[in-house]
Formats: sequence, structure tokens, C-alpha cells
Amino acid sequence: MSDEAKPVFSCAIPVRWGDMDAFGHVNNTLYLRYIEEARFLWMQSKGIPIGGDSYPVVVTIGCTFLRPVFYPDTLRIDCYISEPGRSSFIIDYRIFSESDPLNPTATSHSKVVWVEAKTGKSTPLPDSVRSWF
Repeated sequence: MSDEAKPVFSCAIPVRWGDMDAFGHVNNTLYLRYIEEARFLWMQSKGIPIGGDSYPVVVTIGCTFLRPVFYPDTLRIDCYISEPGRSSFIIDYRIFSESDPLNPTATSHSKVVWVEAKTGKSTPLPDSVRSWF
């Protein structure tokens, strides 16, 4: 993802008190929940049904933590898409703290594969999804 790339979606997610761990910062596992929420909100905004005859599933996920986040705060998650294949694509995420909106607190990525409900096998990306690229 280039520095000039524009996000396809951005959302704000408040940090909850319960997101903190024993070390006093947001627990690393919560970042996966944050990007899950961003991914769901983005697909919902695009009218992509979650369920039905075919649907998106995450098959690979990763996160690099750059600096800690503390309560209270609000995170901005910017989503970028790339690498469309027959049945999959990559979503890259940049996670920013409201307290420092220019420097990411974390970066993440997930590979999303479209799956046919009846067979559980990958299926070609719907035309509505392919048009995003």
C-alpha cells in the first residue's frame, strides 16, 4: 500500500475501559476485534449481505503494534483493498489514535475469501465486489 493511497472506508471506534489489560493499555487481541468491526461496517455500507448463498470469510490475519493505546481514546481505522484474485482480496488497515491522528498505533491486514454457503468452497468474487477494484 502506497502512502498516497486513499482509504476505501474509515470509521471511529471508541476504546472501552474493558479493552485494557493488566499492563494498563489496550490488549493486543482487541485490535482484531476493532478491524473486524471496521470490516463489517465497511461491507454493510456497501450493501454486502453477511450470509446468504455466498459470503466473505477471513482466512489470514496479522497485526503489527507500533505504540500502545490507553483509555479513554477513540480509534480511527482506515481500510484499503488490494490484490484481487478470483475469489479473494486483501484488506490493509491503519489504526490511529485520536490523540495522534497522523501516526498509526498499529497496522493490520486480512485476506478475505468469498465462500459458497452450500459447499464451503471458495467461489468467484461477486461482480459488485469486483467493481471495487
